[in-house]
Amino acid sequence: MLTQKRIQELEKTANTIREDIIVSLLAAKSGHSAGPLGMADVFTALYYEIANISPEKRSAENRDRIVLSNAHICPVLYATLANRGYFPREELKTLRKLGSRLQGHSNNHSQPEIPIETCGGPLSQGSSQAIGMALASRINYTYNETHPAENKKPVWHTWCLVSDGELDEGQSWEAFMLAGKENLYGLTIFVDRNNIQIDGDTENIMPLEPLADKFRAFNWSVIEIDGHNIRAVIEAANQARATIENPTVIICHTIPGKGVDFMENRFEWHGKPPNAEEGRIALAELRTLGGQITSEHE
Repeated sequence: MLTQKRIQELEKTANTIREDIIVSLLAAKSGHSAGPLGMADVFTALYYEIANISPEKRSAENRDRIVLSNAHICPVLYATLANRGYFPREELKTLRKLGSRLQGHSNNHSQPEIPIETCGGPLSQGSSQAIGMALASRINYTYNETHPAENKKPVWHTWCLVSDGELDEGQSWEAFMLAGKENLYGLTIFVDRNNIQIDGDTENIMPLEPLADKFRAFNWSVIEIDGHNIRAVIEAANQARATIENPTVIICHTIPGKGVDFMENRFEWHGKPPNAEEGRIALAELRTLGGQITSEHE
C-alpha cells in the first residue's frame, strides 16, 4: 500500500535530487539543466518504487533494464543513482570532468558500481536498444511444463526514457512500429513531454500532436499523466507492468526546469548550466521548496 507518508518521502527525495543536479552542473560549468530538473519525479518513482533494481543486485539476471535514450539529461540519472546508494554523492561534482565516470552523456562501462545498460548520445537510439532488451527478456524464459501460463513471461521488465524532441527522428517510429508488431509487453516507455527542445518549442520546430493517437496507431497502450505527480507515475507503471497485450507508453507532462522559477518552461535552459549566482538562487529556492518553508535548514 502506497501511503501518503511514503509519497511525501519520495517527493522530498526528488527535491534532494534536484539540488544535487544543480550542484553537479555548477561543478562542471557545463551540461543540461531543464530536462534533468523536469524528470526528477519520474526518476525518483522509477528507481525507488517501480523498477526491480537495487544496489544489492546490480548484476542479477532478472533485474529490470532501464535505458536512458535522451542521455543528455544524465545529471538526473547520476543524482538518482547516488542518492539510491550506488556511489558516493560527492562524486557528482566530477560531472563531465576528464577521467570521471560521470560523463556528459551516460555510458555503460566496466564499472559495475554504476548500473547503466547502454551508451547514450545519438538521440532515438535508446528506443531500439530497449526493444532489443525486451525481446531478449521474452526469449530467455525457462520452459515451465507444470505451469504453461508462465511460459514466455518476460524475465525482466524493460523501462526506457525518451524525450519528446527526439521523436522528430524516424528511427524512433521504426522502433515503435516493431514493438507494436511484436505485441511487446514487458516494455514501457516514458516520454518526457516537456514541449521544448534545444532550439525552441516542439510544436513550432516539428509538431508532435496528436502524440497519443500516433502511439495507439502503432499498437501501443497509452497512459497520460502529470509527470510531477509521483503517485500517478507509480500507478501508471503498475498498470503498464500488468498489461500483457502490447507495449505501453506513459506520456509524462512535465515542466522543464521544474523547481527553479527562472528556468521553468524556458527552452534556453535546455542545454546550459547555471552560473555561480544563478546556482545560488536555484539552490536557495529548492531548499525552501519555493518559499514554502522559511529556512533552508528546516
